[in-house]
Amino acid sequence: MEAIILSIGDELVLGQTVDTNSAWLSAQLARLGIGTRYHQTVADDQGSIAAAITAALGRVPLLIVSGGLGPTEDDLTRQALADALAVPLVLHAPSVDRIAGFFRRRGRAMPQRNRVQAMHPQGTAIIANQCGTAPGIQARVDGTGLYVVPGVPSEMRAMFGTSIFPDIRGAEVSRQVILTTKINTFGLGESDVAERLGALMARDRNPTVGTTVAGSVVSVRVRCEGTQAAAAADLESTVDAVARCLGPCIYGRDETTLQQAVVDLMARRAVTIATAESCTGGLVGEMLTDVPGASAVYVGGWVTYTDAMKSNQLGVAETLLSRHGAVSQPVARRMAAAAREQSGADFALALTGIAGPGGDTPDKPVGTVWIALAWRNDGAAESDTDAAVFSLGGDRDQVRQRAARCALQMLRLHVLGESWEALPSGVRQPMPEGAS
Repeated sequence: MEAIILSIGDELVLGQTVDTNSAWLSAQLARLGIGTRYHQTVADDQGSIAAAITAALGRVPLLIVSGGLGPTEDDLTRQALADALAVPLVLHAPSVDRIAGFFRRRGRAMPQRNRVQAMHPQGTAIIANQCGTAPGIQARVDGTGLYVVPGVPSEMRAMFGTSIFPDIRGAEVSRQVILTTKINTFGLGESDVAERLGALMARDRNPTVGTTVAGSVVSVRVRCEGTQAAAAADLESTVDAVARCLGPCIYGRDETTLQQAVVDLMARRAVTIATAESCTGGLVGEMLTDVPGASAVYVGGWVTYTDAMKSNQLGVAETLLSRHGAVSQPVARRMAAAAREQSGADFALALTGIAGPGGDTPDKPVGTVWIALAWRNDGAAESDTDAAVFSLGGDRDQVRQRAARCALQMLRLHVLGESWEALPSGVRQPMPEGAS
């Protein structure tokens, strides 16, 4: 069984609002074994909406249209549906009473313009809206089950759960299911990930395996069709195969973030982390504290943006700064060691770099970032440290975001006892003389 999903609204076509309804609906349908043939976004134009509905009817067993059921002049979905069905609009009196009651409960009289929301194409059925004023519309046309729902996400989801889902579940649909998962990686480029996955990405296999990139995170998407038991087993078998190909680059599945993976790992190991940041301006600390429960592992940090702050707060010697520059291995190491020792944490991360657009030099271009990690050296007063330099592409925000993720992955790999091969272009260099 397949479906088509239409989303109506100028704000969607213009990119002013992201269409989350189509993604949510597709995920719900997939759980029932219903694949989505396509999503289409249509402007608030009566003729365009009618044409999109007409083109979809009869092509698939299920058509869901969201949006355009409001009371204003640009809400044209019900009129367009009437055009597509070649029938007039008629008034549904019980809906008028229900909409009036909605306003009455809020101490207001129903505006006359809301009366149009009780109109529906002749021969269609009304779907009650328990969360708002716009009823939905239901019909069966040319073998297609048609559902028109409000565009407000909360109203759409409630209507789907109470009215559409039971209809679809009770229909004669395939017993096949579609199961999906997403495996998140950081450190390798998309082409590198694809090369390692090799034959797993063949388009004629089930499960199918593909990749997407967002914010320098490469996610491996796995999609499997079959009976519930068989699809679940095949999905996990492919996930295991992906893990063998990508190893420690993988930090989590589905909606797990890198910072969530780091916090969870450190909580399990009962270890703590402090931060000392320059070019990232506290971004690593912010990412860690975005995770609920981060207080168990993150003790705090320093934002030492200027050389004076690096010296005053972290004891970075002025001779190091003058000899090697703020963006250097010795300074990064000293920042990390001082942050660990002053905080008492088990680990500390330090970042110093050039996020741009200015401040670069011939030997230190924009995107140059030194990241150092310090850890407790049992039996010694000083910390052990390691550092790597990264050449990160993108604009100022992208450099900062990528640097923060590099630091978190560096920490994660060290705690796991893994090598740093999973870091993007991280280069270790020997300490320069006189840099201790």
